[in-house]
Amino acid sequence: MPSDIMRLNTLKPAAGSRKIRLRVGRGASAGQGKTCGRGVKGQRARKGGYHKVGFEGGQMPLQRRMPKVGFRSAMKASRAEVRLSELAKVKAELIDLAALKAAGVVPVFAERAKIVLSGAIDRAVTLKGVFATKGALAAIIAAGGKLEA
Repeated sequence: MPSDIMRLNTLKPAAGSRKIRLRVGRGASAGQGKTCGRGVKGQRARKGGYHKVGFEGGQMPLQRRMPKVGFRSAMKASRAEVRLSELAKVKAELIDLAALKAAGVVPVFAERAKIVLSGAIDRAVTLKGVFATKGALAAIIAAGGKLEA
C-alpha cells in the first residue's frame, strides 16, 4: 500500500498552531500556583468577577475622558458628487442618476447626485434629475448642453 495516502487517524494540526492550555492553580512548581495569574484581591481576582469592557474600577473611562470629535452625516451615504471631467465616462447623451450609476461614476446606493465644476467637458450633454453647481451648469451650457426639467 502506498505511503502517500492521507489517513484520517494520522491527521494532526500543524506544528505550533495550537497552544497547550495552561493549567492554573496546581501548585508553585506548576508555574501558576497561589493567585493563578490573577494578581492580588479585587473584583478581577474573584470567581465570577464581572466588569464591563472598558470599565476602570469607577475611574472615568478613557472613552469618556477623550473629547468628542467630528460629525458623521447619515445623509452622506445617499448623496454623490460628480466632477465635470467624470462625465466623459458616461456614454449616454442624456445624463440622469441611472446613467451615472451604470457608468460607475456614483455608488449604486446614491439617491441624489450633484455635478461640480472640476475639470472640463467637451461634448453636449443633457442633464435630467441631476443637480449641478452654478459653475458646472455654465460649463455644460457653454459646451452646447442643456438642463432638462
